[in-house]
Amino acid sequence: MQTARALRGSNAAGTPGANTLRLLFAGRHAEVARLCELHAQRKHVLVLGPAGVGKSALVEHLAEQLPLLLSANSAHLGTICDGLEPQLGLDSAGLRLLQRKQGLREAIAAAHKTAVFDNARWISPKLSSFLESVAERVPAWICARSEHPWDVGHIWPLLARFERVEVLPFRLSETRTLVEGVVAAGSVPASALGMVEWLHRRSAGIPLVLRQLLEKVATGNYDLTSP
Repeated sequence: MQTARALRGSNAAGTPGANTLRLLFAGRHAEVARLCELHAQRKHVLVLGPAGVGKSALVEHLAEQLPLLLSANSAHLGTICDGLEPQLGLDSAGLRLLQRKQGLREAIAAAHKTAVFDNARWISPKLSSFLESVAERVPAWICARSEHPWDVGHIWPLLARFERVEVLPFRLSETRTLVEGVVAAGSVPASALGMVEWLHRRSAGIPLVLRQLLEKVATGNYDLTSP
């Protein structure tokens, strides 16, 4: 059975904090296998799932195994440039955003790697045009909460070209694996092992909520009588 490790350090947004519990990757075997298959086929992919379900953890895990270009914050063109330029060895000092966009598009095409755009929210017409131009050159993966126009914005008409991979909330067995991992790491007391069903019920299988609950368990600030 795959285990999970836990660290104290950065929170989900990357902000340092000594009291933040960070859950590392565990489970998701079917999703990993499917995305590896689609990567080998050089397919465009839409990775779907509600907030906090673990889309970012999934693509970060895959980036350790596959040759991916990963934009962790794809809400705006500027943040995409900030995330991908270092991976491609680009120096954007003194360049305007339009110049950065053109250089980034050329570098992505030359790299021949799948480009992953995580945390894509309502995509503007200009950003949609950029993503379409990238998808004409290399496989593109977009991580979003849903494929509805009000979530993905102007990229919506292009999604007919994309395969779907849905990231669902954890099953009880996956919640148990995570709890066992953080206990083994010494991040939470061993008493958490007897609280797995409560943690699963309270978190509804959402890893972000599970992390928040485990932080309370680590400090003793929880109420087992809460539904």
